[in-house]
Formats: sequence, structure tokens, C-alpha cells
Amino acid sequence: DLSLAALAARELKRPVKVAYTRQQMMLGTIHRPATIQRVRLGATPDGRLTAFALDGYTHCARDALFTEHFANFARSLYAAPNRLTGHKLVKMDLPGAGPMRAPGEASGMLSLEVAMDELAEKLGLDPIQLRLINEPERDPETGKPFSIRQLARCMNEGAQHFGWDRRNPKPGQVRDGRWWVGMGMAAAIRADYLLPAKAGARITADGTITLLQGMTDIGTGTYTILAQITAETLGVPLSQVRVEIGDSNLPPAPGSGGQFGASTAGSAALDAGMKLRVALAHLAVGDPNSPLYGASPDLVTFDDGKIRFGNQSEDLSTLVARAAPEGVYAEGSISPPADRRDVSLHTYGAHFAEVGVDMDTGEVRMRRMYGVFAAGRILNAKTAKSQITGGMIWGVGTALTETNSVDPRYGSLINQDVGGYLVPVHADIVDLDAVFLDEVDDKANPMGIKGVGELGISGAGAAIANAIYNACGVRLRDYPMTPDKVLAGLIAAGL
Repeated sequence: DLSLAALAARELKRPVKVAYTRQQMMLGTIHRPATIQRVRLGATPDGRLTAFALDGYTHCARDALFTEHFANFARSLYAAPNRLTGHKLVKMDLPGAGPMRAPGEASGMLSLEVAMDELAEKLGLDPIQLRLINEPERDPETGKPFSIRQLARCMNEGAQHFGWDRRNPKPGQVRDGRWWVGMGMAAAIRADYLLPAKAGARITADGTITLLQGMTDIGTGTYTILAQITAETLGVPLSQVRVEIGDSNLPPAPGSGGQFGASTAGSAALDAGMKLRVALAHLAVGDPNSPLYGASPDLVTFDDGKIRFGNQSEDLSTLVARAAPEGVYAEGSISPPADRRDVSLHTYGAHFAEVGVDMDTGEVRMRRMYGVFAAGRILNAKTAKSQITGGMIWGVGTALTETNSVDPRYGSLINQDVGGYLVPVHADIVDLDAVFLDEVDDKANPMGIKGVGELGISGAGAAIANAIYNACGVRLRDYPMTPDKVLAGLIAAGL
């Protein structure tokens, strides 16, 4: 449909809009594919993994091949000498499957992190202790050194803040009226990516600096961080910076997705800003009317909207208005350096959850949730926290409510509106918080930043599932863990 709209727009030389009904939208857009996963873990009595396997099936539409790589993350998570991971793709007569936030990790960690919880119980170990025992010194799959890995610190600091030491390891022992109460945790990992991108930076005679890039902002804060990077690079107040994105005529960037937006677009913006600095420095030192005339351009500094050399300074607006009234433009770019392949680059985290399980109905309610994450240099604490907690909330929905049933007669999705597709609402999410560890990963990109958009959902649902088991002793293997499934488990267990 989008291709037809583009063709029509080109023919008519006018904008063409594609409109769907709500029901058509549910079938005309991609969805996260279902997976059937098999996990096998082997360990010594002291908890050291000797073997693990994570493999299974994922579906796609017959004419749109997409593989949910739910096992890939496991290759870099825990150390084990014997390892098996893989995927089998099943073509089905269903609407197209495709990538959704944290493709692979969001699905795969729902199984592996629950299996690790089960193994810890079998061995009589604390779930965090088991994970710490199996912390690898190097990437288990490639043997490459980690750029920086603070997963252990995420787990330890999260446990201390959450009160993990108060957790009763025996299921079904804590009651609050008619509710069983339990705690669960899970690790989080998401690969870090850097893609090629360009950006332009222009300063005009009034001192306004405009960052130009064919990037997108889907509500994730791209405008904000690009403005911050540009202002910091050129030493000007944030109010002096404009950001123009979302236009294919601008220097190209890969867009939002895959947790690569901030690092990729931001690194290109940094390079554009640095090249504009060089151009302005040469402009000033070569202008006889500038107080910086004759100075070394390499020693020029920028701050407070001024260009400086020693005790001499000039407003950028004054310099540009006099020496380049048409403005000054520079373009920068970023490409993954060759040595980036020499290290294993990921973001990490740890989820902690407390839930209540109604002993009569099987209803599960989240009581509190906490996450600790290590994701490089945080550009904006407010937008980053919004991203990571949003991912955690999505993980709660994955674990407890979100599903889309298939009509086996027609291969269509039954939930064809957002009234029947249940997502968490405000009343479902109480006492949820997250923090970031201090981290600058100089192997990731020039600013040491990484993405945070998809890390928050990775492992979040597994922490909920493990908390359900700790609360009532029912171990479910089918998401979402709706009351009917929990109740059936309670009845089967004689509870």
C-alpha cells in the first residue's frame, strides 16, 4: 500500500495518504512473531554451567521472511563450554511478522531467564549468585573482550536497593491477606549498534546554529539530544540551537530503531559540530577585523556563545555577521570503525519485581518493580528514564496481558481493535523505577553513548514470571500469564 501511495504521489505530484480502518490496521501492519523455544541447561553442583541450549521455532508470512532471532543474545550472556543456539523459520498464512522493540531479546529472555531461575532452585542457589558464577571474562561466543560489562554491578546494586535479601526462596510462604506475594529477578542484555550517518550544522549571521539531519523523532527525544550535543560541541546556550530533522532532503541517517538512533545520529551531529568549530576557528584567525586574528586555530575555544583565544574573545554572531554574512555550513559523518569489531558491545541491566497472586482467582498484580541499567553515557536523564521505564512497562504487558489470538479458520488476528488488545494502564503500574549506572563506553562511539530504547523490555517479563513462581509455586511456560492460566496451575498443584 505504501509503495502504491508513493507511485500515486509521484504521478499526481501531490501528497497521497493511505488510510486504514482500525481493523485493517491490525492486519496491515507487522506484529511480533510467536515463538516456541526450548531451553536446556546443564551445570555442576556448584552452579557452573557446562552446557546450555536455546533453540526453537518462529513464524513469518509466506511472502515476507523475517526471523525473530530469539537465541542470539544468549551467545554473549553466560559462559558455558558447550553451547547450542539456533532458529527454525515457519512460513504461515498470517499477516507479516517483523521487528518490534528488542527483536530477539524481548522474546528470548522470557525463556532463558526463567530457566536460570529454575536451575538456581534445583541447585539451592540464589538466582543472582548463579548468574554471577557464570559471568564470562570474555565474550563466550567470539572470545572478544567486552568493551565494558557492568551486568554484575547492575544485579548487586539492584538487589541491595530492592531488598532482595528479604526474599524467601521457598515459594508460597509470604501472604498479604488473600494474596500470595513473591519476588523475581532477571538479567537484561541488548546488543549495541552503530550505523553510517551524516549530519549538517549551519550558523547564520544572528548566531543561530541549526542541526540538519534526515533523522526521525518518534517521541523518543531525538530533537532534545541533538540540540544538546550541538550546543555542547559549539559552546552555545541551548536556546541558540535549532534542530531540523525528518526530511529526506537532509543529510541521511538510518532513523529510529534497533536502539541505534541516539548513538548513530548523535555521533554524526558531534562530527558536524566539530567541523563547524574548525571552520569558525579558521574564519576568526584569518579575519583582520577579529580580535583572534593571527592566532593558532588549534588553540581556539568555544563557550558561552563566544569564540576565544587566551583573553581575547568575540561573539559568534558578530564574527559570522561580519566575515560570513551568508552563514557557515559544515557536514559531518560517522561510520563504524574497523576496530569496533574487535570488542563485544552490549548494554546490560537487571530487573527486580514483586507481585501478588490472588489465591482465589489467579489474578496477578505487580506491586513494585525496579531496574538498574548500564547503557553508556546518558545524554538526557529525563528522556532516557522515560525510554527505559517504558520498556519495562511493555515487559509487564508481555508477561501479564498482551496477546493476539489467531483465527485458525482464516489465518487472521482476532483482536482487531485496541479494545480487545490489553495493555497495562496506570492502575497496573505502581512503584516502578529505574536508574542508570555511570558509564562511558569509549569503544562504542566518540561520545561513549549507547541506546536505551530496547534494553528496558529485555528480561522484564521474565522477572515477573519468576516473581509469580516465588509467590505461589506455579511455573507457567506460556505468555501472557493470564488469570485463567495461573488458576489452572493452582488447581493442578492442589492450592
